[in-house]
Amino acid sequence: MTIRVVIAGPRGKMGQEAVHTVMNDDNMELVAVLDHKELAPNLAQYEMFPDEYDVPVYTELHTLFDVIQADVFVDLTTPKVGYEHTKTALFAGVRPVIGTTGFSDAQLEELVSLSKTSEVGCIIAPNFAIGAVLMMKFAQMAANYFSDVEIIEMHHADKKDAPSGTALATAKMIAKNRPEHETAPDEVETLENVRGGDYQGIKIHSVRLPGYIAHEQVLFGGPGEALTIRQDSFDRESFMGGVKVALEKVDQLDELVVGLENIL
Repeated sequence: MTIRVVIAGPRGKMGQEAVHTVMNDDNMELVAVLDHKELAPNLAQYEMFPDEYDVPVYTELHTLFDVIQADVFVDLTTPKVGYEHTKTALFAGVRPVIGTTGFSDAQLEELVSLSKTSEVGCIIAPNFAIGAVLMMKFAQMAANYFSDVEIIEMHHADKKDAPSGTALATAKMIAKNRPEHETAPDEVETLENVRGGDYQGIKIHSVRLPGYIAHEQVLFGGPGEALTIRQDSFDRESFMGGVKVALEKVDQLDELVVGLENIL
C-alpha cells in the first residue's frame, strides 16, 4: 500500500531532505506540502526542487485536509506552529510524525490524550538519527553504573529551542536508571548559569554555532575513570532513515509515542 504523505516545512533544510526521501521512495507518495509562505502553487516551481516534483502547495492545514486525502502528516517546522499542526492532524484522522521539538509538558499531555481518545497514532521524535537513538539507549544503560553525568549538545546557530529535544530526552532516560543526585551540591557560580541547565541533577549544556549540524556528548564520571558517549550528525541525510521508519510504523499505532527508540 502506498503511504500518502504531507510535509510541513518543505523549504527548511530538514524539510528539503524529507521531500527528496518521500519522492524517491516507491512505497510513498507526496500528495501535498504545507508552507506558511507560498512561493508558488506547486513545488515544481520552487527553485530548490526539480521540475518533476508536481506537488500542490497549501498555506492552511485545515484547507489542505479538506481537499487532500493523506495518511501521514510530517511536521518539520517550529514548536509554536508544530503543536497546532499536530492537533489539527489528529482531529482530521491523519497520523502525525513530528520532528519538531520544544513542546511543553502540558502540550505533550494534551496531545497524548487527544491521540488516545481518537485512536490515531502519532510519533514525536526528538531525533530521527538512528545513531542518536542508540546513544540515548547506551547512556540509559550506563546510568546503572555511573551516577555522575553531564550532557553537552551542540547544534547549528539557527536552532530555536534549547536544550535540544534529544538532550532532554537523554536526561529523562538516564534519570529512570539513577536516583536524583547532585554531583557538586555546594558549588558556587561566579558567572550566572555557567553550569548550564539542570534536570534532576543532570547538567545540560547547549552550544549554538555556525558549522555544526547536530551533535551530543554524554559524559559520565566515576572513581578513577570517565566514559564519554558521543553521536554526530554531519549531514541532515542522517535523519532520513529514521523518518522512513516512522512513516512506515506510525500506521501500526493507535496512540502517541515519544522517541524513535520506542518503535524500533
